Amino acid sequence: MSQGTVVTFDAHRGIGVVESEDGVRLDFHCTRIADGSRSVPTGAKIRFEVVPGSLGRWEASEIVLVSVAT
Repeated sequence: MSQGTVVTFDAHRGIGVVESEDGVRLDFHCTRIADGSRSVPTGAKIRFEVVPGSLGRWEASEIVLVSVAT
């Protein structure tokens, strides 16, 4: 699994962007959050898998919250 930070998350649309530790930015959809909560705070540290997305781009999946920024 990769680690990174949630850069943006639009709860109304259910989409967001994570930035991996090596600086790669990946989109994700709220259905990819592993605990089923469909929400994750901006700035949170997460673990995730990188998978091929439906639009031919890589996306973050199986997103697991590690810690919340204070």
